[in-house]
Amino acid sequence: MSERPKRTLLYVLAALILLEGVAAALGTVYLVVEIFVAPTASIASAVALAVCAAVAAAGLILIAIHAVKGRPWIRGASICWQIIQALVGVSILQAKAADSAAIAVALILPAVAIVVLLFTPTVVAATTRSRES
Repeated sequence: MSERPKRTLLYVLAALILLEGVAAALGTVYLVVEIFVAPTASIASAVALAVCAAVAAAGLILIAIHAVKGRPWIRGASICWQIIQALVGVSILQAKAADSAAIAVALILPAVAIVVLLFTPTVVAATTRSRES
């Protein structure tokens, strides 16, 4: 049997994480632009938020790259991020802002999908080191 079908879910996982990383990078660009064009109460807080978004984007892209390689550490890193992302989505839903519901769903659904993928036997097998090596 070819190894290609066994790795398909791993590629789907990597693609979803990469999309999250790209979205975080776009969010970083937006935050940086906002620093220069919108008045802010605290420039230090605005810069800190942009830096945090940039670090998250870089981390997610790094996780996606190493997911394709089947690195074991990506499972823990991915789960940590997905929990944070889902909690942000839930807090947005609890704020009961009607215009923010789509953003909350856009945060929660991929987080749940990625966590499910992380626990599929195929992904677990692909990201588990064999005892022989």
